[in-house]
Amino acid sequence: MIVDAAIVLAADVSSSIDVDQARMQRIGHAEALRSPEVKAAIRDGFVGCIAVTYIEWSSVGSTRTVLPWTRLCDDGDANIAADEIMHRADDGSERIGSGRTSLSFALEASGFLLDHFPGEATRKIIDVSSNGTNNDGLPVAEARDRVVQKGYTINGIVLAREEQGVTSDLADYFRQMVIGGPWAFVAVPDRPFDYVTAIRRKLIREISGIGHRGDNRSIYLVVDDRG
Repeated sequence: MIVDAAIVLAADVSSSIDVDQARMQRIGHAEALRSPEVKAAIRDGFVGCIAVTYIEWSSVGSTRTVLPWTRLCDDGDANIAADEIMHRADDGSERIGSGRTSLSFALEASGFLLDHFPGEATRKIIDVSSNGTNNDGLPVAEARDRVVQKGYTINGIVLAREEQGVTSDLADYFRQMVIGGPWAFVAVPDRPFDYVTAIRRKLIREISGIGHRGDNRSIYLVVDDRG
């Protein structure tokens, strides 16, 4: 397959993710794929197609593929992918209170998926969602650097602005330790129900290639849907 962008959607399902956050990730990704704006961004690409895979991760060695690599070229493709995420992704109802947060493993696993992407993509992107800092496995900055050296971009979205007792600024932690590559950014929803908007805007930037002109700066993308 040939696509404008291959995107790994990597959702945190560690023990610190509560029911509301689990559902926010599942619904947010599904609704973003269904949105007219994301569908238009896909159609407006040079190829007019992207590929996505949706995985869930927690501690080292713990991943689950919800949606395998899927080519999205029209509205029907996007709707089918969204339905798969809604039906199969974690909704938090069976949380058992185990599983640490290995952002480093999430990045390594996502990089492996991009290494073995079954086609050609102009851009390869990891889109990681989490509410915490790395507390399992290798240092996250080491994993980030290895992934970025392959030419991949890592973008992030934080589910909470701070993690009590660990960091008072989770977005800044992501900016310094997790994201990387050309125009990497952290999406920061201003309120919990801005998460769908954050995912939608994030996907539009990734699909459209905004900023992919060799500039390696990293940014915050603060999302407030009140206006």
